[in-house]
Amino acid sequence: MVGDRGEAGVTAHPSVTVAILTYNGERYIGEILSMLRLQDYGAKVEILVIDSGSTDRTLEIIADFPEVRLHSIPNSEFGHGRTRNLAAQLAAGDIVAYLTHDAVPLTPRWLAAIVAPMEADERVVAVMGKQVPRPACFPLLKYEIRSVFAGLGPDFGVTFFRDDGTLRERGLFDAAAFYSDVNSAARRSILIGPVPYRDVSYAEDQLFGRDLIGGGYTKAYAPQAAVEHSNDLTLAESGRRMADEVVGLRRIGTSIPVLSRGSVVRLAIRGALADTVRIIRDRDFSFASKVGWLVANPAYHWVKWAKYRSATLVQVESEIA
Repeated sequence: MVGDRGEAGVTAHPSVTVAILTYNGERYIGEILSMLRLQDYGAKVEILVIDSGSTDRTLEIIADFPEVRLHSIPNSEFGHGRTRNLAAQLAAGDIVAYLTHDAVPLTPRWLAAIVAPMEADERVVAVMGKQVPRPACFPLLKYEIRSVFAGLGPDFGVTFFRDDGTLRERGLFDAAAFYSDVNSAARRSILIGPVPYRDVSYAEDQLFGRDLIGGGYTKAYAPQAAVEHSNDLTLAESGRRMADEVVGLRRIGTSIPVLSRGSVVRLAIRGALADTVRIIRDRDFSFASKVGWLVANPAYHWVKWAKYRSATLVQVESEIA
């Protein structure tokens, strides 16, 4: 069990290492570290940054925060799973809380909230926090992020996921295993022991979630542990990201159905029409922005589904045993 016992059998706050993986993260790293200084948490907290060869002002900004422990690696040694495992090996804390270099905690209670499910129940070995899209995020991604996290559970409580013997259907299992390590935490003993991250090129977090649920472990979703996070992508970048995601998921064994050309058209039109209503009602956008997005957003939906289809047609090699 992690942590010491206080009175009445209540688990005291365990020590935590907040691990941030950076590469040219100058845009948000200062905000992240400033918010970490404000965290209200009743135990020792270590801030560990692993930088993989930044060439912008990332390291200069980090130098303004002397409490940060910086570990640098060559860019060639970075791997999504490999580097998270390195963070766990280097960590001094009982729990390792992960943030990407563009995920900014929204409140001083972020750290306490993401650790709380593991304090309350020793069976919980990993926790995923909520992601809130940036106000100016392009509509397709903004509304997708909101939908994904709304589907994980209500904002007023914690949702627990484990296989109680009913997850026989692959769809149910994958839904329960869903995991994102953009904003997450896990027990160090698990990460350096039975369930480390696997060294795959993409979707290491989805594979980690599967390994947890498949191994009989419990994970949780803690919506009060919220960060502001959404990728700042152009139309072309969003298409490449979709293709990378589909290929990466296929490489870890996810079954991705192939769409017909007609299905691509139908899905793009359906998504663009649904977003039209959301854009009109979206108070984050000015009138001019709404007009611009009403014109541009259909192209994002077309590129999304066209790239999805093309990525299902390429040959891929499995990255897992």
